[in-house]
Amino acid sequence: MTESTTTKTQVAIVGGGPAGLMLSHLLSQRGIDNVVVEKRDHDTIYNTHRAGILEQQAVKMLTETGVDGRVLTVGDEHEGIDLRFNGESHLLNFPELVDATVTLYAQNEVFLDLAAARKRDGGDVRYESDVTELLDIEGENPGFRYTDKEGVSHEVRAKFVVAADGSRSFCRRQVPTGKFEEFTVRYPFAWFGILCEAPKSSPELIYANSDHGFALISQRSETVQRMYFQCDPEENVDNWSEDRIWAELQRRVDGPDGFQLKTGPIFDKTVLQFRSFVREPLRHGNMFLVGDAGHTVPPTGAKGLNLAFADVKVLFEALDSYFGSQAAKNSALLEAYSDTALKRVWKAQNFSYWMTSMMHTREDMTPFERKRALGELETIVGSTYGRQYLAESYTGWPHHGSANA
Repeated sequence: MTESTTTKTQVAIVGGGPAGLMLSHLLSQRGIDNVVVEKRDHDTIYNTHRAGILEQQAVKMLTETGVDGRVLTVGDEHEGIDLRFNGESHLLNFPELVDATVTLYAQNEVFLDLAAARKRDGGDVRYESDVTELLDIEGENPGFRYTDKEGVSHEVRAKFVVAADGSRSFCRRQVPTGKFEEFTVRYPFAWFGILCEAPKSSPELIYANSDHGFALISQRSETVQRMYFQCDPEENVDNWSEDRIWAELQRRVDGPDGFQLKTGPIFDKTVLQFRSFVREPLRHGNMFLVGDAGHTVPPTGAKGLNLAFADVKVLFEALDSYFGSQAAKNSALLEAYSDTALKRVWKAQNFSYWMTSMMHTREDMTPFERKRALGELETIVGSTYGRQYLAESYTGWPHHGSANA
């Protein structure tokens, strides 16, 4: 029978998704010992399909740190988006507006690249390992216990623990009541999402505001497309035939220009519920929260994974400063981590809430509110500065440590 073990390391990371693996990768490059523990197995994470729009800063984190070049060859670089309302499309050209682009690259592909890089570099990533208890988080040697796939309990001790275990974070839930504040907005709608075998309907993503509700005409590849339409949070996907889905999507994008979606067999249907959520502070004792463990955003602004990578960049720089100090350990950046990361988090929350509110309709929306929303869209597309604001927010702000961050 396998015996229980105790591992000592410098940084113990709970969660082996993109955020946890990126932090592990960056730390290892600087010689900072770390262990990653992940509840799911590798294939389950990879086969969990999630969309992904990467800001330029996120692409650079992958390519300039030696992860892999697939994001440049498999990823689909986009130079803008179409805002469609009143049945007309308005292209926002990002390079012309803010000299930036975004790259369409699914999150499970990001995970695959990072997992391969950690394996290539000899990283200690333990899949199928369920954390069951946090240990001495407020002490000098925090850690946790986990159970491996054989049912054997193990212990990990470190100088710092990082919670990168997603929106249902076990670690976050262990912080005692009274030690934090939470800020939440729940939206009265969800997204009905499909994956289909079809060619692209448009060169760029289409964000459509219509009297019938929001629709997003997104992409996955030259032959597979992802599309969404606004629906009730309790919608049952089994009630929707392919013909009904395509009719509803087309209804959301109809206009005098005669735009028609390119259709094909649908092989995946899901209802995506979402909320805006922030936990403050992003630190408790010697445990730090990153990514969805500390905050979530609705997908309208394409900020989820990008915010996680931005958190990782801030925390990595702080840990590097601490462990890299030649004399006394420099903890100044670690002390500032939560405040520094939260500045960007709240900027992203503002943008995501704004985009979501502007593009969606509500059942209780008054005629005044509907007309006002359309006036807001006209204001944005009719102003160079309005277009620039949306383009800058969508393509992302510089990471901490970059110029003008």
